[in-house]
Amino acid sequence: MGRELPLNRTRNIGIMAHIDAGKTTLTERILYYTGKTYKLGEVHEGTAEMDWMIQEKERGITITAAATTTMWKNTRINIIDTPGHVDFTMEVERSLRVLDSAIAVFDGVAGVEPQSETVWRQADRYNIPRICFVNKMDRVGADYGRCLSMIREKLYARPLPLQIPMGAEDRFEGVVDLVRMKSIVWTDQLGEHLEERDIPSEFAEQAGKYREQMIEGLAEYSDEIMAAFLDGAEIEEAIIRKAIRDVTLASNFFPVFCGSALKNRGVQPLLDAIVDYLPSPKDIKPMEGHHPKKLDEVVVREASDKEPFSALAFKIMSDPYVGRLSYVRVYSGHMKTGDAVLNVSENRKERIGRILRMHANDREELSEVYTGDIVALVGLKTARTGDTLCDEKAPILLEKMQFPDPVISIAIEPRTKADQDKMNNALRRLEDEDPTFRVKIDEDTGQTLISGMGELHLEIIIDRLTREFNVSANIGKPQVAYKETITRKVEMEHRYERQIGGKNQFGHVVLVLEPAKPGSGIVFESRIQADVIPDAFIPVIENGIRDAMEAGVLAGYRMVDIKTTLTGGSYDEADSVDMAYRIAATMAVKDGARKAEPTLLEPIMKLEVVVPDEYMGDIISDINGRRGKIDGIDMQGQLRVIDARVPLSEVFGYATGVRSLSQGRASHTLQFSHYDQVPKTITDTIVARLMGRLY
Repeated sequence: MGRELPLNRTRNIGIMAHIDAGKTTLTERILYYTGKTYKLGEVHEGTAEMDWMIQEKERGITITAAATTTMWKNTRINIIDTPGHVDFTMEVERSLRVLDSAIAVFDGVAGVEPQSETVWRQADRYNIPRICFVNKMDRVGADYGRCLSMIREKLYARPLPLQIPMGAEDRFEGVVDLVRMKSIVWTDQLGEHLEERDIPSEFAEQAGKYREQMIEGLAEYSDEIMAAFLDGAEIEEAIIRKAIRDVTLASNFFPVFCGSALKNRGVQPLLDAIVDYLPSPKDIKPMEGHHPKKLDEVVVREASDKEPFSALAFKIMSDPYVGRLSYVRVYSGHMKTGDAVLNVSENRKERIGRILRMHANDREELSEVYTGDIVALVGLKTARTGDTLCDEKAPILLEKMQFPDPVISIAIEPRTKADQDKMNNALRRLEDEDPTFRVKIDEDTGQTLISGMGELHLEIIIDRLTREFNVSANIGKPQVAYKETITRKVEMEHRYERQIGGKNQFGHVVLVLEPAKPGSGIVFESRIQADVIPDAFIPVIENGIRDAMEAGVLAGYRMVDIKTTLTGGSYDEADSVDMAYRIAATMAVKDGARKAEPTLLEPIMKLEVVVPDEYMGDIISDINGRRGKIDGIDMQGQLRVIDARVPLSEVFGYATGVRSLSQGRASHTLQFSHYDQVPKTITDTIVARLMGRLY
């Protein structure tokens, strides 16, 4: 079996948005109008095809990125519907890593919301072309112009409206296509039938202004359009469409469409835009990686079936019927069932058992895959998120994904001995699936700690433990994942001399420890000559430093944002060994950190509260009482939008508090912002509690 469609007829897109913007509803409509499904799935009814997990159906939110494939105008569209909740933002991150483009969905009422900003920055990081879809134009308070302004001001992006709505709220009738200068109306309730008509007179002037702005914007990047614009000549539609595609691929502009997915309005023109304006794998620059044994050697893979096989595993899932699924994006070459591939990251050779094209949790068996495909592989035992798979004869190591550290932990213990093994196996599988979920055994207490990105994240994990894996467990209260750092510069010397097994071991280092800029992690620098300590021992010393940083000196939390400089030491030709230098470095760091005025760092959350004016004072007072800082207050229709930053430890269970203060009329979002120093009095209290002196 050969390739079904040319590569330029493939689109790999993600649907991304803030929670409740209508992402999954839009995806469901896409699947319906393209003939992939024959029934409109509804999120609020728990019937959405893409929200297949029981937890998603119950909560009406997307938790895991779900993949599907459909067709429109002889083009295969591979879609990943991503979560909107901040606790699952890394699902978005790893999806965007392997996609070529995205649709950013915005709530026509709320505009650009906090998570909208987060996912937009993630897409910026991977230079992904995007189309914007302003949804819910039928809702009370919908304001298309305000959404465009927020895209400019909050996302620092240049929107290019290709449509304007005809009316808003209950008067939303359809859209004006600014390329064709025609109105589009939907003539049936299911939105299957649409008609092009002349633009109604009441929208003609507004459409003319937007059309002129569109042409002016395109003229900046198209000589043909600039010449025609200056001459006042009519510009051919084909020229306009080419210019739109060019500026979209270059991310100079972001085309904007509008509609109401729930009311079945606006989806087909968006599908046309996916085909017309978003890139195929051939339009994306060739994938670059490194030779696994020569990391300074750049290896390039063109998007072609004739190139050696290369792919990136971006998601691991456990399927109750087929076992372990490894989701991959194929960047070059092709592969058949039964072929052997090299997992470069693990340096392991593995054989492909089955190839599956996924539709949420449904599967279609394939015999082979080609460049640009997104599929799930069965049979890979060692592949993890971010691993590179390739042809053994042409190895390439693609850039790995980076995931943030968890910010919240919960203690968990099995209720019976029979649950112990089940719990351990289940936690290993869940940790394998989710790179932002961590499991740790406390060395002092023997307690199992599970850590994640937020309360909801861990709530879902615990729910899955109970339902999927039938584990009965006792759950502790949420705990903050603190970190440790130092606040002043110190110099520390440590000499390690021991006799082990009749052999002398010698290692001697002099280290300078000093605070590093926030977010820098652990920084190491060597300023000594080879005649002081041979170069072969320098990596060993660095490893010893990193060992010491794993457990801090205040309360055992990992140390970060510290620069360590090796400034001196000595070497004994007869007795110096790796282990001695490693231990000497570890002890020097531990001793130095104790003298460098260590402190705790706590996660700070970005809090947005949308509240009626009459409750604003109470909400602000409450935020101040939680050690929060108000960043700004804005208006959203008749509501106030309060932006603040609050320590995570102060907002556990915040939903209950904000409901009580506003009689249930306020809504809020929380997302991680950064780590900051804990005030000394609070640090002392936390340390005392952790050390068992406070209860």
